[in-house]
Amino acid sequence: MPDEDTDGLPAEGRRARMAATIADRGFAKVTDLAEAFGISRVTVRADLEVLERQGRLRRVRGGAMYTGRDPRVEPSFEEALTAASPAKTLIGRAAAALVSPSESVVLDVGTTTTFVARALVDRDELRDLVVFTNGLTIALELERAIPRFSVVVTGGTLRPLQHSLINPLGEHILERIHADTVFLGCNGVHPTGGITNVNLPEAEAKRAMLRAAGRRVVVADGSKLGRIELAAVCPLADIDLLITSAPADPETVQALRDAGLEVLIAQA
Repeated sequence: MPDEDTDGLPAEGRRARMAATIADRGFAKVTDLAEAFGISRVTVRADLEVLERQGRLRRVRGGAMYTGRDPRVEPSFEEALTAASPAKTLIGRAAAALVSPSESVVLDVGTTTTFVARALVDRDELRDLVVFTNGLTIALELERAIPRFSVVVTGGTLRPLQHSLINPLGEHILERIHADTVFLGCNGVHPTGGITNVNLPEAEAKRAMLRAAGRRVVVADGSKLGRIELAAVCPLADIDLLITSAPADPETVQALRDAGLEVLIAQA
């Protein structure tokens, strides 16, 4: 049984609330958090340990401190691009290795998928590839592979924070194609919570991408595992493969596998 709080949320949902509480206050005591969430101090300390590994706070004597970023605020594309870049490079190469010449690919917006785009371009033998994307930055990454690649931008309304194209009109092309593979980014991969994202409009676009492809692959670095974010994208059953990397939590990886998801940990 998953660890739950008094409201019946999975443990990650409770931790998200806890991180938000600490962000609001700047500092919170273990005893106060135990009372606020109706859980034991032992459970609070375990939650704080997980949140510290995720970089969402810093544990101090008697409690935890806010580290400077509100966990409810989505980082910009440029901020996220520098985070865990060695891991994302490995994920990108592992993802690109799944693609063959003359195939069609849907490439989601995001920093990890940007590394997939770079790895695809670096494969000089890969030709006649058709790539559909809703990411302007990804389209620019792929531009240097033209004419080996055909690059199609989905269109839609520009969302500046991620340089992504969303509804209205963001799904027009996706409704009319059936690609071989989609590489999907996300903010959370959870054994019971499934695939989630911090932004509702982008989650809607991701669902359209899943419907537009035969093979559905999620690319997410280890920090995304075990997390549940605001917007539900899909259950794990809708995904064929997760490509992740160290430092993915081994217990979470095993829980995902136990839930029926194939997990590939990209290695150097």
